[in-house]
Amino acid sequence: MNFFTKTYLRSVFGLSIFIMGHFLSAAEHQPVGSKETYINWLEEQSMLHAAGQLSKKVSGSGIQWQHPYAMPQTEKVVARASVWFTAYPPATITRAGQSVLQALGDPALWNALQETGIQAMHTGPVKRAGGIQGYQSTPTVDGWFDRISLNIDPLFGTDADYQRMVKTAAQHSAIIIGDVIPGHTGKGADFRLAELGYKDYPGLYDMVAIREEDWSLLPDVPEGNDSVTLPADTVDKLKEKGYITGQLQRVLFSVPGKPGVTGWDATDAITGADGRKRRWVYLHYFRPGQPTLNWLDPSFAANRLIAGDIIKTKLVLGATIIRLDANPFLGIEMRPGSKKSWSEGHPLSVVASDIIAWTMRKLGGWSFQELNMGIEEIKGFSKYGPDLSYDFITRPAYNHALLTGDASFLRLCLRLMREYEIRPIQMIHALQNHDEITYELVHFAEHAEELFEYHNKKITGQELRAAIIKQMHELALGARAPYNQLSGNGLCTTYAGFCAAALGIKDPYSMLREDIERVKKGHLLMAMFNAMQPGVFAISGWDLVGALPLPTDKIPELVADGDYRWVNRGAYDLAGLNPQTLASPSGLPKAQTIYGALADQLKDKNSFASQLKRMLAIRKKYKLALAEQLAIPDLTNNGLVVMIHRLPEKAGIEMTALNFGRKPVRETVMADELKGLPAYDLYADKPEGKVSDSGEFLLNLDALQGKVLLFSSSRD
Repeated sequence: MNFFTKTYLRSVFGLSIFIMGHFLSAAEHQPVGSKETYINWLEEQSMLHAAGQLSKKVSGSGIQWQHPYAMPQTEKVVARASVWFTAYPPATITRAGQSVLQALGDPALWNALQETGIQAMHTGPVKRAGGIQGYQSTPTVDGWFDRISLNIDPLFGTDADYQRMVKTAAQHSAIIIGDVIPGHTGKGADFRLAELGYKDYPGLYDMVAIREEDWSLLPDVPEGNDSVTLPADTVDKLKEKGYITGQLQRVLFSVPGKPGVTGWDATDAITGADGRKRRWVYLHYFRPGQPTLNWLDPSFAANRLIAGDIIKTKLVLGATIIRLDANPFLGIEMRPGSKKSWSEGHPLSVVASDIIAWTMRKLGGWSFQELNMGIEEIKGFSKYGPDLSYDFITRPAYNHALLTGDASFLRLCLRLMREYEIRPIQMIHALQNHDEITYELVHFAEHAEELFEYHNKKITGQELRAAIIKQMHELALGARAPYNQLSGNGLCTTYAGFCAAALGIKDPYSMLREDIERVKKGHLLMAMFNAMQPGVFAISGWDLVGALPLPTDKIPELVADGDYRWVNRGAYDLAGLNPQTLASPSGLPKAQTIYGALADQLKDKNSFASQLKRMLAIRKKYKLALAEQLAIPDLTNNGLVVMIHRLPEKAGIEMTALNFGRKPVRETVMADELKGLPAYDLYADKPEGKVSDSGEFLLNLDALQGKVLLFSSSRD
């Protein structure tokens, strides 16, 4: 590991500070020069200031009147790019001396991605993140999800590197997807100016100046910190005095066994730009270093900042789509008669999401939302807002199906989508991402007393949710799978690690070839479920290389606070650029992988990537991404799920049949839409019998097998 990697790792772990290319001790965190000089410097660094400059590209220009923007354009974005590769820049291994964005824009990598069937790359956050103390920068506290600048982080590259990546993707008939983080920033120049009470900056945040006579309510800020978390009783007292809205519906960044997190912090006394001393209380849904933006302040500063971020991402960098990270948390208010605030799914969150989606469409792009809410909220947020939504409805359900061998809960969730008129084409059906495998099961928490049909009996949402979570814990953690970890919201592991747990493999790091083949089989079954339905299919670099979770003893500092998501995020060398390296440029240790580099896999017809390539070729040929879902049939085998789709352009009817069970199954499927039609197995490339005149079709599947069947009187 080179000096840069070691030093950056120390920075991430909080043992030193990365400042303008140099590392200085915490004792040097003092502004130099006059307050006026310092404030001017901060303003030059701020995102709100940059947004004002960027707005000149759009304001008063015909550029904002060239595209329809009121309604979601789901079919258009899916037709443009329906198979996405999700990169994670901190985990990306590069050649020596190569930036991350140069590696992600490497033509050789794009040759392999295009051959596989990839049509878009979502880079994840690449802009500068962390904070500022004095004139000095502090490291990111949440994997670059605490943005402090609209400029690319030098660790990842430059604007020019990003633009070249966009150009290379276009040469391979693909597009680039960027991010906005509408809910919060880091503690950068914008937050420091807000603390100083300067201009519109306090209006950026959910923050309140506490009167000096009430400072006694606030705890002291520990030495070395710039804020302190408020205990619940203090939050209640501040609510009673009319300062804040009170405790949150749900504390997002909580760690099992570590109580006391409220989402509210207080600063120390700060002398403002006007010479007045203030102590501020501010909201943070995630870490204290991620102060929450206020979308309904009279200054509309948050709206302006995010608009600037959109302009930079779309018009300057050239991304075609943006992700709205964690957009349910953009509005908060007091709920009469309750200690808890209304802090999730607020109508303001819907309107703010609409504004972001409208702004992006107005500039000729599209957006998708990371919205882990109940199905009603997903439908409401999608009416005028982002063009696509991340599929948090079936994601925990197909994970549960593989883990248990029982697809009953998956079938229930698919039918709920149909009941609420959520079309699969609206969803991004994904494998692993940078977060944990969430199974908060929000819909069932919101419908705790409602009865659901499960295993041929009625069960309340509360009981069903508890049963699913209990099974996930029992089967994927502990002695059965000690390499997996638990967070406040789900299971921390890679999908290769998840498959290993599902198949009873206690030590995935020393698997025999036959064990690897079993893991691959389960992994491909999950890929087939996601890829063989309408909408977008997304796959990560961790999936493509078969990354295993990082052992916690390799990353003790990163998981010291209970944030075990870092075990999911090991470094990987997708393009085979630097096989000897032990870490990514950001310092993440290299994960052990079981599939290998993408180009090498494509030379082996039996590899994970080659089988995925075959799957995606079928998806593309028959335009399955644009199909209409017709039915989720009733079945007698618990391990089986069947999805029936009408293909575009009168190409026939497609059936995806998946056996999550551990034994072969024979099942007669009833489907009136298929009466008398011959069946063809597209994946195996052979006939598969015929449907009876009464609509009966006999399915035969091996354990952990999927089939993609075409029913048509004529086949190309």
